[in-house]
Amino acid sequence: MVGENRAQDLSAKHEVYGDTFRWHFIGHLQSRKAPLVSELCELCHSLASESAARKLTIPALVEVNLSGEPTKSGVQPEELPVLLAAYPDVRGLMTMPPATGDPAASRPYFHRLRELAERHGLRELSMGTSQDYRVAADEGATYVRVGAVLWQR
Repeated sequence: MVGENRAQDLSAKHEVYGDTFRWHFIGHLQSRKAPLVSELCELCHSLASESAARKLTIPALVEVNLSGEPTKSGVQPEELPVLLAAYPDVRGLMTMPPATGDPAASRPYFHRLRELAERHGLRELSMGTSQDYRVAADEGATYVRVGAVLWQR
């Protein structure tokens, strides 16, 4: 499967590659882009608003902002039940911890996401990037978002 961050890039790449890949949307989901994402993808990793939930028609993971960083998307943990109630096809949760040079610094965020998922009976966890995917896997990730590590020599 291939993940894409931007709806415009998703559309352009889908034009070229079509169904060669199974597409996942991993970037911030704007409600006006939800119909396009629904048409081209099999899973959205970044549902974070009721307005997007009203327009999305594919399974989703709810993005949770565990770091509290205002520059990050996602619902606050205490807002999670509202979004879970608003969207019937939530399969799990996603988070992005603060950027750091130490992969182990991501562990508390990944651990907390796993606890939230367990509490709400959700099985899928999208967490970890090229820098900390090993820690994410150790904490139960079912999806990791690697890119840079694939192109390193």
